[in-house]
Amino acid sequence: MSQNNIPYKTYLEESEMPKQWYNVRADMKNKPAPLLNPATLEPMKFEELRPVFCDELIKQEMDDTTPYFDIPQEILDFYKMYRPSPLVRAYFLEKYLDTPAKIYYKFEGNNTSGSHKLNSAIAQAYYAKRQGLKGVTTETGAGQWGTALSMACSYFDLDCEVYMVKCSYEQKPFRREVMKTYGAAVTPSPSNQTEVGRKILAEFPGTTGSLGCAISEAVEAATSKQGYRYVLGSVLNQVLLHQSVIGLETKTALDKIGEKADIIIGCAGGGSNLGGLISTFMGEKLRGEADYRIIAVEPASCPSLTRGRFAYDFCDTGKVCPLAKMYTLGNGFIPSANHAGGLRYHGMSSVVSQLYEDKLMEAVSVEQTEVFEAAVKFARVEGILPAPESSHAIKVAINEALKCKETGEQKTIVFGLTGTGYFDMVAYQKYNDGEMSDYIPTDEELEKGFATMPVIYK
Repeated sequence: MSQNNIPYKTYLEESEMPKQWYNVRADMKNKPAPLLNPATLEPMKFEELRPVFCDELIKQEMDDTTPYFDIPQEILDFYKMYRPSPLVRAYFLEKYLDTPAKIYYKFEGNNTSGSHKLNSAIAQAYYAKRQGLKGVTTETGAGQWGTALSMACSYFDLDCEVYMVKCSYEQKPFRREVMKTYGAAVTPSPSNQTEVGRKILAEFPGTTGSLGCAISEAVEAATSKQGYRYVLGSVLNQVLLHQSVIGLETKTALDKIGEKADIIIGCAGGGSNLGGLISTFMGEKLRGEADYRIIAVEPASCPSLTRGRFAYDFCDTGKVCPLAKMYTLGNGFIPSANHAGGLRYHGMSSVVSQLYEDKLMEAVSVEQTEVFEAAVKFARVEGILPAPESSHAIKVAINEALKCKETGEQKTIVFGLTGTGYFDMVAYQKYNDGEMSDYIPTDEELEKGFATMPVIYK
């Protein structure tokens, strides 16, 4: 216990765990735009999505009016293996920074997958099993989602096929082996195993891949096999719904110790952890019950919010998925092979995009080397080696704490520590050896990505 009687770690009782997922769309005045059928440019219907997604997940995806969904008991029982996760007061980081700010982080890395991704993986695997499916296909960037899904599929005895972004497949061989240990088949993407993969390889020889490429392959694989469906670890409304347990637990823990957040920070790739962390706080903001400063942090090498366009675009590089209205760099944008693989996506969740468009939250981009500098500082004083993705939030949390040092303000900062970086040692080696570099796309490079977007006037 600290000198001001706020514990280092606040754990909720099992009875205090959320029993429902919160759907922030229910409180949004401006709802996220619907997915469009690329052939007709009309909103996707339930029947049109059935060949790709599980039935119950489609219902969750399309529902923007129901505020709460009951969490099935079997999922709640699984959650109890690693939830509730702790809200940690970063006393040592505060001392190191000599800041009057109070810094908290919600730690989601205390499970085998090493990240928050298991919150949605187990839910999607549950619905696939309940529908009587044989297996699922998916993509993964850093490998955290693929690891989580392989674990969830093993629990429910489902086949799991993972298309892993090629540069991450090569950079993170041990993450790949964890997936295989849980029984998943892992393929570097783009590959020669699918028609769309062969097409991408022909158009971009030697490409290191992207989440957009891997999504295309996974969707093709799912729709070409009887008894399979595609599941996604980020971007979709259903995923943000499942991840709302993060924000719900965080709010309950803060209330328990008598704290109110001033600033909430999360890394942003497709929007899953950010959307989950901010959900209940954003709901309060939308309903006029409280106000928070909410900051999304993205890599400067893949700046969809800070330099992208808010428009309809394909969710994947192969253009086999529906169109989503989101902040995007263009479906043909191939990010540089930075080490935050989970943030290498050309677009952003439609929910997060609409909230950003409505100026209910902010976004900043940061460069790779300064992110790892922050990660190393955090590891040395807080004792956890953070994932590269999470370290983007750490960097901006440190920035905000230092601003408080300059002004003397005692603000309460909360950020999401989405996972651990123990499978990211190639990245840390590059940083430690002084071999890490930064890459910021030029306006001309971004224009090439924008040129791949469909021209839609809806």
